Amino acid sequence: MVDLKDFKQESECIYKSERYCVRDNGAVFRYPLDGKRPRPTDNNWTFGKLNNKTGYLEIASVRIHRIVATAFHSEPPTKEHVVDHIDTNKQNNRPGNLRWVTRLENILLNPITARRIEIICGSVEAFLANPSKFRDKFADPNYEWMCTVSAKEAQISLERMLSWANSYKPLKGGSLGEWIFNREMAETPPPVQPNYMMSKTPNAAQRIIFLNDKPNEFPSTPQVFDGDPLTAYFDSLIAGAPFFRNHNGEYIVVKRGFSKDKKTLYVMTKAAYVWIEDKDGEHVPVPIDELTEEDSVEDLPHSLTEVTYEDGLFVHAKMELGFHPIEELEELYNSYTQEL
Repeated sequence: MVDLKDFKQESECIYKSERYCVRDNGAVFRYPLDGKRPRPTDNNWTFGKLNNKTGYLEIASVRIHRIVATAFHSEPPTKEHVVDHIDTNKQNNRPGNLRWVTRLENILLNPITARRIEIICGSVEAFLANPSKFRDKFADPNYEWMCTVSAKEAQISLERMLSWANSYKPLKGGSLGEWIFNREMAETPPPVQPNYMMSKTPNAAQRIIFLNDKPNEFPSTPQVFDGDPLTAYFDSLIAGAPFFRNHNGEYIVVKRGFSKDKKTLYVMTKAAYVWIEDKDGEHVPVPIDELTEEDSVEDLPHSLTEVTYEDGLFVHAKMELGFHPIEELEELYNSYTQEL
């Protein structure tokens, strides 16, 4: 719904002996007649009332678009001139969508109108030669898709209609009226949400893989740095430094490297804990530095992580899911990184 107060410019005019104030969103304000009691439609801003037979918006049976055109484009050059709704939306009475034209110009100058006639009549020339011949072919239109629009919606609608008019594509799945008049108003697509969640560490985020992912810690994430963010992160990731931490334990840095364009950092890590069966038969994570000599630390799980800098955050993404042999991760790492 367009707000009556959403406008940038107002202009006044006299139309059919009535004085109006008009806004550039298509709203009008009618003043009372001098010395007369205000009428119900006086002293109120309105976009007008819909005439279901014509599809136009009106105030006391006076068409709003003619008032707006008079206020912003002056009086019509002649009595024969009509108002052209450029995007064919009869309820889009924004000044930029209106212009004074003759009835012939309304056909020839508007590619959308001309395209409709061309499809129904075969050509504009055929229609002009004998308009009455095609009278029965123009079915009563459905005005339900038409409505007042914001400036952005007006631009989107016009671009879509002009794109169709210039495409020379035949209609599919129904008549011209079904495509134009029953189509949904083009809407601005919703903004794309980033595919990451904030981590427990400031300045760090992690790519979402599963819906039940939990935020983790990335202890070596730079908090203050000068110059390139990824270079600062690279410098903090010395071998053995903690890289990733969750409720099980830590993964520590094995090595790190840049992509060829230096816009991505790849970090090879290994677990700093192992799973040990306790006296109750439960497997629990135990940090390596707490292990006894009897415990084995061979074949520690390794992981490969991609780090990018997006929206002022260091975004971490695992490069693999599940268990992968160290040899496979080494091959991946070497294919992504360059020699420094």
